[in-house]
Amino acid sequence: MTNSWTDIKNTDLVIVMGGNAAEAHPCGFKWVTEAKAHRGARLIVVDPRFTRTASVADVYAPIRPGSDIAFLMGMIRWCIENDKVQWEYVKNFTNAALLVKDEYGWEDGLFVGYDAEKRDYDRSSWDYQIGEDGFARTDPTLQDPRCVWNLLKQHVSIYTPEMVERICGTPKDKFLKIAEMIGECSTPTKTMTSMYALGWTQHSKGSQNIRGMAMLQLILGNIGVRGGGMNALRGHSNIQGLTDIGLMSNLLPGYLNVPTEKETDFETYMSTRAFKPLQPNQTSYWQNYRKFMVSFMKSMWGDHATAENDWAYHYLTKLDVPNYDILRMFELMNSGKVNVYFCQGFNPLLAFPNRGKLTSALSKLKLLVTIDPLETETARFWENHGDFNNVDSAAIQTEVLQLPSTCFAEDEGSLTSSGRWIQWHWAGGTPPGEAKHDTWIMAQIFLRIRELYRTEGGVFPDPIVNLSWEYADEGEPSPEELAKEINGRALTPVMDATDPTKTLVEAGQQLLNFSQIRDDGSTTSGCWIYSGCWNEKGNNMALRDNNDPDSTGAYLGWSFAWPLNRRILYNRASADMAGKPWDPSRKLMEWNGEKWTGYDVPDIAPTSAPGTVMPFIMNAEGVSRLFSRGMLRDGPFPTHMEPFETPVPNVINPKIVGNPVARVFADDAAQFGTSEQFPHVATSYRLTEHFHYWTKNNAVNSVLQPQFFVEVSEQLGEEKGIKGGDWVRVWSNRGSVKAKAVVTKRLKPLTCDGKTVHVVGIPLHWGFIGAARKGFGPNSLTPFVGDANVETPEFKAFLVNIEKSTAPKEGPVA
Repeated sequence: MTNSWTDIKNTDLVIVMGGNAAEAHPCGFKWVTEAKAHRGARLIVVDPRFTRTASVADVYAPIRPGSDIAFLMGMIRWCIENDKVQWEYVKNFTNAALLVKDEYGWEDGLFVGYDAEKRDYDRSSWDYQIGEDGFARTDPTLQDPRCVWNLLKQHVSIYTPEMVERICGTPKDKFLKIAEMIGECSTPTKTMTSMYALGWTQHSKGSQNIRGMAMLQLILGNIGVRGGGMNALRGHSNIQGLTDIGLMSNLLPGYLNVPTEKETDFETYMSTRAFKPLQPNQTSYWQNYRKFMVSFMKSMWGDHATAENDWAYHYLTKLDVPNYDILRMFELMNSGKVNVYFCQGFNPLLAFPNRGKLTSALSKLKLLVTIDPLETETARFWENHGDFNNVDSAAIQTEVLQLPSTCFAEDEGSLTSSGRWIQWHWAGGTPPGEAKHDTWIMAQIFLRIRELYRTEGGVFPDPIVNLSWEYADEGEPSPEELAKEINGRALTPVMDATDPTKTLVEAGQQLLNFSQIRDDGSTTSGCWIYSGCWNEKGNNMALRDNNDPDSTGAYLGWSFAWPLNRRILYNRASADMAGKPWDPSRKLMEWNGEKWTGYDVPDIAPTSAPGTVMPFIMNAEGVSRLFSRGMLRDGPFPTHMEPFETPVPNVINPKIVGNPVARVFADDAAQFGTSEQFPHVATSYRLTEHFHYWTKNNAVNSVLQPQFFVEVSEQLGEEKGIKGGDWVRVWSNRGSVKAKAVVTKRLKPLTCDGKTVHVVGIPLHWGFIGAARKGFGPNSLTPFVGDANVETPEFKAFLVNIEKSTAPKEGPVA
C-alpha cells in the first residue's frame, strides 16, 4: 500500500477492482464503511461476479476476467478527452513533460523492438532523450509530439467506450457512469483510493493491471495524498513482510537485487544500480544503494566481508536466469533436475497451477521436507484418495519428512501489514507435542550443515562456514536478536557526515534508522527499509499509542511503518509547488518556510525547499512515471493482452496469444485450451468463512462452508440442464474436478466482441486433507504460466467446460 488501511476513511471515492475486500478482507473493509458513513464516500466495484463488496456499492459493473487493462486505458482516455486531469500535479509531479526517444513506438498491440523467436523486446528505445547536460530533455508546455503526455494520448486513443464494451463486456452506460464519478476526483479537493488484490496480480499481465490504475491515479493527482493511493490488499498477515525481507528468488532484503552471472564483481554489480539523477537537483535515493548493500553483507558475514574482498560479494549466488520462481522450480523438478525440496509454510499441491504437473514433479524427488503446523496435501501427495487424489502410491518413491512447526499464535515476532506497519506480537500459546519454532528448525539444519562443511570440506564452503551467527543460543536465535540484526548496528563509531568530530552512534549501539547506514564497513543492517524498527529507543514495533491528532488516520505512535515510520509514501506530493496542501481540509504535509511539517514523516529531506527536489525521490527523474521506460518486460504503457486461454481473439491483433513476452514452457504451451474445446471462462476466488487451505482443518469453519462448489449463472445452468445442488464436472486441458453447483444471479453472461461469454466461479479452499469434506481446487484446471515480470500464476482467467455429472468417489487411502 502507498497509504494504509486507516487512511481509507479519508477518501471520497473507493474503487475496488481486482479484489473483494468485504469478503476477503472484512476487517479492513471497515475503513470503507467509515468513509461512506462519515465522508459520504461512494463505492465502485468492477468485478466478474456480483460480490458482497458489490452488494454495498453505489455502482457495480461486470467485467470479463483478464480484460482489466482495456477498462483502465479507456478510463484514462475518457479523463484526457474530458479534461478531468489534475494539471498542476501532472505537469510537475509526473514525467508527462519528458521527451522519449524517436525510435520508440507502438503498433498493432506490440511495442517496437519485439523478437517473436525470443519472446522478448529490445527495450533500448523505451527511454528518454538525454541532453548534452546529461539530463532528460523536457517540454513543460506538453506540445512536443515526443513528450510522454502526447505518446500516452496516442496510446490510449483506441480505447473508446465502445471498444471497452467490446473487449470487457462492460455495458457502455455503466462504464460512462463510473468515468463521471472518477473524473470528479481530478479536483484537488476530492480523492479516490484504489483497492486491489489477487484479482489483478494473478494474470499473465498482472503487473500491467496495477500500472494502469497507478497511471490513472497520477492523472487525477491521487498519489501521496490522504484518501488516495494504490492499496494492495495482501492475502496473508505477513505477505508484505515476506517480500520486504527478500524471500523472492531474485531479491535480497530491502528490494536489493541478487546478482546475475554477468555481474562478476562488486563494482560491475554496482555500476547499474546507483541511478544518477535524470533531472537537476533530484535525490534519486538509490544513490545510497552501496550503503545498503555493504551493510547487508556485513550483517551476513561480519568480519569476513571486507573492502579487500569486495564485501564477500563472491559469496553470493549469481543468477543464470532472471529468477527461480515456483513455476521454474517445478518445471525443473518435473524434468528430474531437482532432488530435494524443502517446503516451509506452503501447500503447493493446492497453491500452484496445474496440479497434475505438480504431482508428477513431486513424484520425481528423492526427498521432500515439509515444515508446517498442519497436515497438508503436499505432504500427503503420494496417498490415494480416489477421485480427489488418484495416484499410484506404490510407484512413488519420494521420501517425505514432516517437521511440525508452530503457528502464528504460538510465536513471538513481527508481522508486516498491507500498509507496511510492522507490528510486534507475543505468543498466545505453547506449541503442542513435538512442534518447534521455525527458527529452531532452520537453526538446527544450518548448524548440522555447517558442521559437515567444517569436517568434510567442500568445493566452496566459505559462505556457509563464515556465515555470521552471533546469537546467545546458536540452536534457536530469539525474535529480539533477529529484529535487532535486521535493524542494524554500528560496528565502529559512526560519525556525522556534516561534522566529522561528532559521533552519531557508538560502536555496538543500534542504528537510529537507515540514514546512519554507511558503506565503509562500519555498520550492519539486515534489511535497510526496516531500519528504525528496533533502535536504542527500544522495540518500536511494539508501540501501541493510538493517539491520532486531528483524526488523520496516521497513528504515528502505533507500531513502526517502513520506511522511517512513514504512513503515506510520496507524501510531499500532497502539497502544491509552493508547499501548500492541495486540500487544506486534508492537510498531510506543508512547507513552513524552513522545513516540511505535518501529520506524517516527510518523504523528502525535511529542509528541501519546494520547487527543488521533487516528491518521487526513489526515481532518478524525481517524478512519477506515466511512461515506465524499460522497467517492465511487456511495455512502458499497459496494452490490452488476452489471457493465454481466451474466449475471443485479441481485437487489437488476433495473432497475439496471451502476453507476448511471458515465459511459457513447451509442454505447458501444448496444454493451452481453445474456446472451441472449452467455451467458458473460469476464475478463482476466496470465501469469508475460510482462510486459504488452513481452516479446512478446523471443524467450525468446515461446518460454515463444508463442501466444494462452483458458481454458474442461471442462463448457463439452463443451457446445460444444471440445477442448484447438482453434481457437475468442470474440466480443462489439464484436469477435471467435480463439485456441487450453485446456480446464481451473481454471475451474468457477458457479450464480448459479439459473442456470449459465460463465467464459472471456482473457490479454492478444499482438498483431500482436513475436517471439511474432500474437494478440489481451481489449480487442477489452471494453466502453468505466470506474469511476464514476476511470474505470478494466471489463476484468474482460464477456459473450462462444464456438464452435469455424478458424485466423486473417495476410494481407499494407500
